[in-house]
Amino acid sequence: MNLDGVLFFPVTPFDDGGVATPLLERHIESGLAHAPGAVFVACGTGEMHALSPEEYAVAVKSAVGTTAGSVPVLAGAGGPLPTAMEHARTAQEAGADGILLLPPYLATGPVAGMVDYVTAVARSTDLPVVVYQRGQVRFTPEAVAGLAKIPNIVGFKDGLGDMELMHSIVLEVRRTVGDDFWFFNGLPTAELTVPAYRGVGVPLYSSAVFCFAPEIATAYYRATQAEDAATVQRLSGEFYAPLVRLRNRVPGYAVSLVKAGVRIRGLDVGTVRPPLTEPSSEHLHELEALIGHGLSQVGGPA
Repeated sequence: MNLDGVLFFPVTPFDDGGVATPLLERHIESGLAHAPGAVFVACGTGEMHALSPEEYAVAVKSAVGTTAGSVPVLAGAGGPLPTAMEHARTAQEAGADGILLLPPYLATGPVAGMVDYVTAVARSTDLPVVVYQRGQVRFTPEAVAGLAKIPNIVGFKDGLGDMELMHSIVLEVRRTVGDDFWFFNGLPTAELTVPAYRGVGVPLYSSAVFCFAPEIATAYYRATQAEDAATVQRLSGEFYAPLVRLRNRVPGYAVSLVKAGVRIRGLDVGTVRPPLTEPSSEHLHELEALIGHGLSQVGGPA
């Protein structure tokens, strides 16, 4: 798989019958027009935690069918160990190219327990596995290097933002396994920390903004690739930093603001499911103004 480009994490549209498949397909199609490096379906932004097994299968199949092999499709997996293993099997049957393994909810334990969890899921599928460190889950460099020796564990995504730890993980994996392993910046609004992650050897990143403003996300990506520091600084200061401040006002806004942004741009993907909540009207107005300002900075349509 070649993951060069902005990594697209689509939202999951809902209607009264569950996953609104036509809307999901339109959402993914609109993203494909901006040439993402991959589509990560039914992950955090896609509310994996709120999907039934049947809905999860529908979402993955829709993503695979819509992309039609044009870009890799990775599906979220996680939760209790049997559920994560079932996700992996379902994703493989649906034709996904890999899985992003999220941490189990609420469960805490030593690093050795998380290594066992990841190993069990990896062994349940032939798909490539990317391990996601976030929340209560924190790996050591030695643990990640050990997991990287498992043939189908191909990457590691960080959602903690501990640069010292992440640099140590990168160095240890490169020392023991080599360069054939992916590292991802998985913070909620990753663009604001791209320069820092690039500095420790982590070039790939998730882009929630790509869901609702792919024009801004791709302009930012092109600027980082061209080492255009002025554009990176301008978009960071005038769009991404204010977005992070708005996102941090309410828990769960990392997802519900994204879904609201998709609606603002004209696709009615519905609301988030509990325990997430919808943004207030005041915050929606702020988001709409921020999107308009960001698009004006890159010459996109308002």
